Amino acid sequence: MPSSVSDPFEDIFNLEDRFYNEGYEQGSRDGILAGRIEGRSVGISKGFDKFLEGGRVYGKSLVWANRIHLSSSSPSRLSTSATTTDGLSSQQSRVAEESSRKCSLPPLPTNNARLQKNIVALHALVEPDTLSTENSDEAVNDFDDRIKKAQGRVKVIERVVGEQPLEAATTGPGTTEANTRI
Repeated sequence: MPSSVSDPFEDIFNLEDRFYNEGYEQGSRDGILAGRIEGRSVGISKGFDKFLEGGRVYGKSLVWANRIHLSSSSPSRLSTSATTTDGLSSQQSRVAEESSRKCSLPPLPTNNARLQKNIVALHALVEPDTLSTENSDEAVNDFDDRIKKAQGRVKVIERVVGEQPLEAATTGPGTTEANTRI
């Protein structure tokens, strides 16, 4: 047989390989696109969770810092006088003062230097201006380390202040699973 004649069944014998290669190429293209979409979605979710925790800890540090500041300020601002400058009677003034006391948190002890040091350190760890939002390994590791250290400081401060952690407060005795769901 001459060598120039091709086998009529050659295309049929190579059909499986051709379909396999086409399917592999199409799957690779679709996988790259789906991977980017899924990666972006997971990245946004994880980033949100991390910054949510950072914001929660930062909020606690602000509240504790203000509670220390309140206890070091003079108590004379809480006293009432018989007549006020805004024209309220003494009874109205007392009602306003009582309602403001009900809404305020008790001050923290100012004679505890360790507590003050921990609150200042906590605030420095989670201050938003100093946290990097870059997507590099070094920046992510630094962020995670700072949040982990801050969470440790929160536990120390909660023990010193005598506050119950939020998780224990919502799932403690007397609460049901239905009450703890949002």
